[in-house]
Order: sequence, then structure tokens, then C-alpha cells
Amino acid sequence: MKKPLSFGMTMLASALGVVIVSILGGLIMFIIMIAMVAAIGSSGNSSATAVMKGSILSVDLGRISGDRTPGGLMASLGESKSTGLIDAERAILAAIDDDKIAGLLISDPGTSTLSWGSMTELRDAISRFRSSGKPVVSYATSYSQEGYYLCSAADRVCLHPAGMVDFRGIGAEVMYYKDLFDKLGVEMQLIRPESCTYKSAGEVYTMNHMSEANREQLRAYIASIWSTATEAIATDRGVTSRQLATVADNLIGYLASDALSSHLVDTLCFESDVRHMLKQTHGGKQLLPLDKYVAKVKSTPSTSKDKIAVIYAEGNVMDGRARGIATGVYGDDIVKALRQASDDKNVKAIVLRVNSPGGSATASESMTHAVRQAREKKPVVVSMGDLAASAGYEMSCLADAIVAQPTTITGSIGVFGTIPNISKLMRQKLGLATDTVSTNRNASGLTLFRPLSPTAKAMMERNVEDFYKVFLNRVAEGRGMTTEAVHRIARGRVWTGADAIGIGLVDTLGGIGLALDIAAQKAGIETYSIKEFPKEKDPWTQLSELFGDEPADDITLFSKMRMAVKWRVASRDWKPLSQLDQDIQCITGSNGLQARLPYVVIGD
Repeated sequence: MKKPLSFGMTMLASALGVVIVSILGGLIMFIIMIAMVAAIGSSGNSSATAVMKGSILSVDLGRISGDRTPGGLMASLGESKSTGLIDAERAILAAIDDDKIAGLLISDPGTSTLSWGSMTELRDAISRFRSSGKPVVSYATSYSQEGYYLCSAADRVCLHPAGMVDFRGIGAEVMYYKDLFDKLGVEMQLIRPESCTYKSAGEVYTMNHMSEANREQLRAYIASIWSTATEAIATDRGVTSRQLATVADNLIGYLASDALSSHLVDTLCFESDVRHMLKQTHGGKQLLPLDKYVAKVKSTPSTSKDKIAVIYAEGNVMDGRARGIATGVYGDDIVKALRQASDDKNVKAIVLRVNSPGGSATASESMTHAVRQAREKKPVVVSMGDLAASAGYEMSCLADAIVAQPTTITGSIGVFGTIPNISKLMRQKLGLATDTVSTNRNASGLTLFRPLSPTAKAMMERNVEDFYKVFLNRVAEGRGMTTEAVHRIARGRVWTGADAIGIGLVDTLGGIGLALDIAAQKAGIETYSIKEFPKEKDPWTQLSELFGDEPADDITLFSKMRMAVKWRVASRDWKPLSQLDQDIQCITGSNGLQARLPYVVIGD
């Protein structure tokens, strides 16, 4: 029988084990960092593909994601072939005048994560390409609703013989947490302005069903989006809106043969048949992937020294600055980008691309102030994407001009605050209790472990009312309206771009191309190149922020959960997890008052 180790030897062995594990862990992390940087270097050094005469530009909708093409660490983490919407649009428009591009093939609409605003933007570019006389063909094993909306702009819509067209109308779904919180013993205390009955974001914590105000605004804006989509589809497919309503009500598109007979598609065939047709009919000698053509377009040198800055504000609005591979609209980053662009002598105008459901009120105020300062030096034009609501609208309202898609979701001028009371969870579920001593009666008035004190609640009510007035004044100043007129269309209500233009929240309908044209006109320039902001960090900086010991909002338990949701699960297949991603990001990335949307639009 072996003699057991002494206490001292056991402690020494344990300490030695910890040291060995730490060294091995550090070596593994170092190897991972080197491998990631090597991958970035190899992808960054790739040259643009030579374009052959008679090429067919292949637009894989499943590989178009977000407004900005990912780079750096984002590219190395599986997004190397992903293309941002803005680059995709510019490439398609550039192909119109490229005599080497013979046509356009659109594929994989069923896997696309683009929403209605982005699809409208891309659809407009495809329609312009088609108007040039070059053929546009789409093919899919299945069409999502948004994907079919885009592909209906093609000359020929092809479907797999066993495929389907998901065409059933739009629904809006809101997830409510109240019953879950009740079971857990959590009471969410919601504070919002008394008049903001449409500001329903906080209701998901305090109700288990839609309020009438929320139901009213949801019904209105999904009807507006559906009307825009069906009118465009009816025009391009040569059918009536009534016929499309019948297709949607009876799910006719779900059988390929019915989709053909109802004129949703032109032919049932296989992908090889489409390739053969492109080669025989249109002289297509090669399929040129969109990302390769984007690289060529971006590598073409500009002859103009004048620049227009494009500042991307995409994602939830949060305080601070982005670290590592964090995504979102970080207030400090956007403020810095606006300052850099306004101070750059070669930048003659700024286009702020907003694609955000909102978020932190303090970050929103900082960015709005920065827009005002930038506008004093040069024109600022806002281009709205899928969403530019709540804080996303506030940061837009002081621009010289606002351009939105008819399917953009905007407005939601309002604010709310929430503080959870977890006293029942602590005492009844976990068996934990708290007790306090304090110097003043409200020293513990804003704790999670008991209800808000009357004074604290009154203070928060005044806080949200005051910020709502500030919000109204910002919009009134930027849009040339009275605060009373803004209040009538505000109260937290959501509008589509098509409806917002009639009430003064938006100036004109269109995409970023129109916004750039307006910016150039206001700056008095005819030719220009684009300079993108915020500037991308080099890989080593991103890695040090991602793996380093520096305290950061993104290096927390919840943010690591969020990264797992983002990178380990295909969000296009799991809408609830995509929504969870947004909620965790808002909770961990912001403090204080919130001005954001909670909605998930169903129908894709």
C-alpha cells in the first residue's frame, strides 16, 4: 500500500498542475491567435479575379449579410466569402456598364437573412440592371417571401421541380417574458412616459399579450410592407394583387406545379438546366461569384480626390466602444467616426448609414450631438436600412436629408426604463435574504432586491418624461416641425418609410445610392470615391481585445453566451436564438434608459 502524499507535497503537486495547465492554455491560445492572423493574411492578400468576356455575375443571396462586408477577424471566423449589402449593390450597378458581364444569376434566396428593407435596396439595383437590357435569371430550390420579392424582378424565375415558394403574408410576433418571470419570482418594473402608449418594448416584461396600441401599429406597418411588396411583384410578374392574395391565403406556392400554374415562376428545372440555358441563350462562359467581382470593383482606383464618408451604424445602440469582434452601434465609435470624417479635408460630405432598432439613450444623445457638430462643417445625409427606429431615429433626425426605403421600419420616438425586482426569487426560490443599513432614506432605493421606493419611482418617471421631451425637441429641430406636431406622430409609434414620408419623418424614398447622390449635390461635387468608417482595427488589436485581460463589456459571461449564439448556431434557421442574441446584447451593452424595438417580423 502506497504511503499518501503529505499535505505539503499535495499542495506542491496541485500548484505545479495549475502552472502546467496555464502554460499549455497560453500556448494553445497563442497558436490559435497565430492561425487566425495567418488566415486573415492569406485572405487579405488574395487578388481580384480576372473577368472573362461573357461572364454571368452570380449573386448568392445566402452570402449577402449585413450592410458592410466583414473584414479582419470577422472574415477569418467563417465570413470570408460574405459580402455586405452596400458592396453587393455597388457591384451590380457597376456590372451594368461592364461589357464583360453578359447577365445576372440570382440564387439561394431561401437561405438569405436579409430583411425587407435590404431586399428592397438590392431589388432596385437588380431592376436597374435588367433595364439595361442584360438578362436576369433566378433559380432556387425554395424561395423565402423576401427572397421571392427580390427575385420577382428577374426576367425569368426558375424553381426546382420539388421546390416551393413560401408566400403566405407577413406576421409580426412578439415574445413575452412575464409568465416566465412570475414563475421565477421576478417582477419587472416598467417606467415610460404616460403618453407613450405605442412604446411597447418594455411590455414584453410586464404583459403576456399585445396591448391594443401595439397591435394597431404592428398591423399598420406590416400591411404597409406587404402592400409595397405585392404591388412590385404584381407589376413584374404580370398578375394582380388579388391573385397574389389568393396565392397567399391558400398557400398555393408550396407545391411547385401550383407555383408554375399561378405564374409565380416561369419554369420548373434543375440547376444544371439553368447553367446550360445561360450558356446557350446568353453566351455565359463562366459564373463569376459576386465576392470576386466586388474585389475587382473595390480595387479599381479612383481618379477623384474628393471623398464621401460612409459611416456604418448597424445593430443595437450601446454605450462605449466595440472591442474584439463585437458588433453593434457603439456610441463612442460613431462619435469618433463623425469627428474624423468632418475633420478630413478630402471628405466633402457624410452619409450616415443607419440600420438599428435603437438601444441606449445616452449613446443616442452622444451620437445625435456629434451629427449636429459634423453638420456644421459639411453636409450629412442619412440612409436608412431595414431599421432606423427609436435611438436609431434620434441619431438620424438632425441630418440635412433622410433617405429611407418604403419598407424601412422607423419612428418609434419614445423611451422607457426597466428595473427588475428579484426579491421573491432570492427569498422563495433560492432561500436568500438581504438586509440594509443606510445614511439616507433612498440609499437603497434603486436595488434589485426590493421594489422601487416611491421617491425612486417618481424620479425615474420624471427621468423618462424629461428625455421624451428632449427627444421631441431633437426631432422638431431637425425636421422643422413644432414639438406638438412631432408628439402627435411620436408616442413611441412605429412607421414604415412609405408612411413616414407623408408625416415628415423622412424626406425621400430610395437606397444608399440616392443618399450619396444627394450628399454629392449638397457638397457641390460630381465625382468622388467612398471612404468607410468606423475604421477597421488591425487583427492583432482585435485579438488582444478578444483574448486579453483588459476589462471590457464584451468579455463577460453574457457576452460570451452571445458569441456562442452568433457563431455556433445558424441564426437564419433559429429565429428565437437570433432574438435572444439581440436581447443579451442590449442587456449587457447598455445602461439606463432604453429606446429600442423588440419586434421580430415573421414571414421569411
